[in-house]
Amino acid sequence: MATLGTGVLTLTLTRFSSSSKSLFFTHTHTLNYLLLPSLSAKTTFLHNRIHQNRRPSFCCRGMATSTAASYSNTVTAPYGSWKSPITADVVSGASKRLGGTAVDEHGRLIWLESRPTEGGRGVLALEPENPGSDPVDVIPKEFGVRTLAQEYGGGAFTVSGDVVFFANYKDQRLYKQSLSSLNVPPAPITPDYGGPVVSYADGILDSRFNRFITVREDRRESSLNPPTTIVSIALGSNDVQEPQVLVGGSDFYAFPRLDSKSERIAWIQWSHPNMPWDRSELWVGYISENGEIHKRVCVAGGDPSLVESPTEPKWSPDGELFFITDRKNGFWNIHRWIESENKVEPVNFLDAEFARPLWIFGMNSYVFVQSGKQRNSIVCSYRQQGKSYLGIIHDVQSSTLTPLDIPFTDLDNITSGKECLYLEGASAVHPSSIAKVTLDDDKSKVVNFNIIWSSSPDSLKYSSYISKPELIEFPTEVPGQNAYAYFYPPTNPIYQANQGEKPPLLLKSHGGPTAETRGLLNLSIQYWTSRGWAFADVNYGGSTGYGREYRERLLGQWGIVDVNDCCSCAKYLVANGKVDGERLCITGGSAGGYTTLAALAFRDTFKAGASLYGVGDLSLLSAETHKFESHYIDKLVGGEKELIERSPINHVDQFSCPIILFQGLEDKVVPPDQARKIYQALKEKGVPVALVEYEGEQHGFRKAENIKFTLEQQMVFFARLIGNFNVADDITPIKIDNFDN
Repeated sequence: MATLGTGVLTLTLTRFSSSSKSLFFTHTHTLNYLLLPSLSAKTTFLHNRIHQNRRPSFCCRGMATSTAASYSNTVTAPYGSWKSPITADVVSGASKRLGGTAVDEHGRLIWLESRPTEGGRGVLALEPENPGSDPVDVIPKEFGVRTLAQEYGGGAFTVSGDVVFFANYKDQRLYKQSLSSLNVPPAPITPDYGGPVVSYADGILDSRFNRFITVREDRRESSLNPPTTIVSIALGSNDVQEPQVLVGGSDFYAFPRLDSKSERIAWIQWSHPNMPWDRSELWVGYISENGEIHKRVCVAGGDPSLVESPTEPKWSPDGELFFITDRKNGFWNIHRWIESENKVEPVNFLDAEFARPLWIFGMNSYVFVQSGKQRNSIVCSYRQQGKSYLGIIHDVQSSTLTPLDIPFTDLDNITSGKECLYLEGASAVHPSSIAKVTLDDDKSKVVNFNIIWSSSPDSLKYSSYISKPELIEFPTEVPGQNAYAYFYPPTNPIYQANQGEKPPLLLKSHGGPTAETRGLLNLSIQYWTSRGWAFADVNYGGSTGYGREYRERLLGQWGIVDVNDCCSCAKYLVANGKVDGERLCITGGSAGGYTTLAALAFRDTFKAGASLYGVGDLSLLSAETHKFESHYIDKLVGGEKELIERSPINHVDQFSCPIILFQGLEDKVVPPDQARKIYQALKEKGVPVALVEYEGEQHGFRKAENIKFTLEQQMVFFARLIGNFNVADDITPIKIDNFDN
């Protein structure tokens, strides 16, 4: 074996896949890990500490360029060893993220996309005037659209007429750009504070007073507890002016929304220790002739005896206030405010979720459409039992919801266009996409559905390799309680497994943890299934999409309910003959990384795991995390005793199987010390462990080269240690401490 390098290495992307053309330019970047030389097909690694009767092997071979059509017979080969055209390059290149949609005064669509091939830069793109032409980039290359408000951002741009307002990533200032004069550089509308210390999100133009109203997070005096307010920014002067506070006093604000006359403004607010999905309040302020708010009314959330979390306020064309809240039945349903009586009444009352948890700014789950006699028709998205639906409410008085048939089974935002709608959605065969939807004259039927943007436009070429998710409901450790997951069986048209062999399983625990995984086309999942892995994506107790009662299963139980449910899912799949019980692996990012580490420390279900920017020390997270989540852990776990007991870092003696860790060095949500402490402790204990650190990455990886490297190294790690198969791809593995000599 060649001598290993030490310390920090400078690597280039082109070394990973010599047999296939890279989709990206060679990019040199610095990572902290040890790199092993490429391995020949004869190289075998032995490890006596784990699976002593098993001789795991790893083989590096060039990626075959053949397609399914080239084969007349199915090839028999072990699960995990199958060749697939869905390479890590394909996955990382298809990892564009959609950051919202809007339309300009001409009805042209504008969307925000994050481009991994440009280091994750957020770019605003404008729909071309002529069909078939390429979209036009709105902002110059030296700009990137992204806000760091509440760390997770969202609501980073607003379009009004011919002008787009956006938050620039590098300095966090707000800029305005004329869409009719793209050759003129964007102009700042907020002060330069000498660095990215003030962030803005979720803005709206106030034409009455020629100002921009937005949420501001000010970190000039404190980055751990920055004040959040709703501010107004004057637009009339040539000189940039200091924003003026309109609303303040609470810990957090979101959704400032003006009525059509700019006489009333609605907003959502909440304070510690609550998260916005626990308890929040909806307020309306009346705007005086000088632009100040002279009167305020609490519309929802102010009654301490009524548990609710209102969200997404919106004024109808004729001045009625609508919003979504989960009062009474525990599901987020659409409501409206009867202003004359200061009374709230439901527009619909279903066991379905018409909104998502407020992790990011700028969500848009419903819009108003003109439908002849009924002006207040509402087109909305909602979720029931793991699937999204599109519907229309023609008459808010009768509350009748009519489903609209579309190919998407997963929906995010809805934007109202010129005689059309724009949907952000996906399905089991559609990756994250934007569709232009036209309704008939009665607004009761979809007459045209056309996808105009896709995060992976080439995904159709892999259709025969796509594993479609099966929604499964499995019993938990609590009698009478079930949980949910999407199961993806191994799928490859060229291969079949050896008779009697069961596939290895990679089970994913989603982040949040107050979030939801969805059954959509994700090429990072297909990367595994097309190589012969089974994949399970779990919505453990505490996930959203199933109402407040399901969501609150995790209160005080994080590290218990989520871990138990992930283990129960794996055992359920083993018991039903779907997967190999000796080759169970678990992965997760952020909160999902914590569940991964906790499952490996406190249970013996899984044989190996991968933690991506995961939490290892709950006490440290509670002390150091950002303001938005600074009390979140208290509600999920409890006091110091529980924090210590459920922190994997305090129980390294209970780890006994291999773990690989991936961490961004600029992560402020889960600081890098968490991964380093886990790594060092496991290294000292003798458990096979590896740590990869990325310069320039924060909470979640945005750069194509890092997305690719993370995916490949997980595959190699599992194959070498528990797989019992040869990997078909040409990948250079990193050193695994306590495994590689």
